[in-house]
Amino acid sequence: MTAANGRAAGGDPGAGRAAVPGDTMAAVVRQWRAVHPGIDTGPMEIIGRINRSAALLQQAEDAPLRRAGLTRPEFDVLGTLRRTGHELTPSEIARETFSSGAAVTKRLKQLTERGLVERRGDTRDRRVAHVRLTDAGRELVDGILPQQLAYETTALSGIDPTRQRELASLLGELLGQLEGRLGVPRG
Repeated sequence: MTAANGRAAGGDPGAGRAAVPGDTMAAVVRQWRAVHPGIDTGPMEIIGRINRSAALLQQAEDAPLRRAGLTRPEFDVLGTLRRTGHELTPSEIARETFSSGAAVTKRLKQLTERGLVERRGDTRDRRVAHVRLTDAGRELVDGILPQQLAYETTALSGIDPTRQRELASLLGELLGQLEGRLGVPRG
């Protein structure tokens, strides 16, 4: 196998790279290799596992949100307001949550009706609104966050802390690269 491209001598891009046994993607990779023996499944082995892991983590992690009557996108809005610590405009919230303006407007309407956020008009430009958490919104976020972090700690507990840091670093590299390609502003 060459160090430059990770491919085995002889040109088989999938050779020399074993699918990790015991996860769903291992079976998917074996199936694709049977259909297309010369195909390089390396990207699928990474991206597929990231996508599958994200879906499984989110299903369980959303349980506290469902108990609180929130959707993940609504919590993202509340969490954005909490972690930034100041008022934001709807367009700033859209950028922070990777959402469309229309989606943020809908979420803000629902959250305002529930008394979790307040909107204040701009004194200089009536078209601009400023959004902030209410005390009830802040209490809700602060009550849910520890539950979510406890779940995440449990989900990662089977991975050695050193390997967790390595994984975080690798995922940070990938995310930075993807955000750079998409022109996403970095905080």
